[in-house]
Amino acid sequence: MAEELEIKLSLTPGALSQARQWLSARENVTAAGDKTLVNRYYDTPDGELNRQKAALRVRQAGDRYIQTLKTQGEFVEGAHRREEWEWPLAGTGLNIGLIADTPVGDNINLAELEPVFETNFERTLLMIRTEDGVIECALDRGSISAGGRVRDLCELELELKEGSDEALLPWARQLSVQVPVFLNLISKAEQGYELAGLHDPQPLPDQEPLVNRVLHGLSRAWLSGTADRSLKEDLARLSERHDLGETLAGDLAWLEKEMQKQPMADLAASSTRLGQFQLALLELGH
Repeated sequence: MAEELEIKLSLTPGALSQARQWLSARENVTAAGDKTLVNRYYDTPDGELNRQKAALRVRQAGDRYIQTLKTQGEFVEGAHRREEWEWPLAGTGLNIGLIADTPVGDNINLAELEPVFETNFERTLLMIRTEDGVIECALDRGSISAGGRVRDLCELELELKEGSDEALLPWARQLSVQVPVFLNLISKAEQGYELAGLHDPQPLPDQEPLVNRVLHGLSRAWLSGTADRSLKEDLARLSERHDLGETLAGDLAWLEKEMQKQPMADLAASSTRLGQFQLALLELGH
């Protein structure tokens, strides 16, 4: 088992191309190759793995096959910290026996596992090396498909490979100045489950820090197209904080106004202000 810490940003195809050009021009960034990834996700017919906040996939990359099990883990200042198990496979078939030795193995009927959706995309890898650590930057462009339904996939992930947790945020913030980005706490797997009709992302519990609840609420609005009551209430609570500062307070007022005019995904694609607001919230802390 390993842990991964990552920040995931959703972008438009044009913004993704611009982000790649900007990153590639940095002296401490090197190309690490391109590859096509075909990912098939498995669950029981009633989505028992998803209810346990776990995701199981078989990934094909060239002639390599990898079976991966991930838990949702926790949000750490807007980044995901997950538990992850990986096993090489001889082919595309799922190896149920490998899952039996994990924490989820005793809680579901492994014989009921079946494909529920796919995420297929082209990935460009860049490596960022700084004094604070080594970051893998993955630029993904493709689609998510389930039951005949398809949605576009266009993301940039910053994953810490070694070094300090604090190495990720500065790069995300620099990108948010260059192109419109959206800090997305809804994973590819959750988007696939939602498309398959097996998952409707719910608000984080009240004991979660307010900043995390707001960021997750914005991500739910990005996915669904509408802001739910929990997000509106959390934004109101955020506006009452005395440590926002003039810039964040102004951005919050702008966001609440713009949310009434257009869907969150459109707002994220049309302005760098939303992404910068999200990332500034992380520095505000809990």
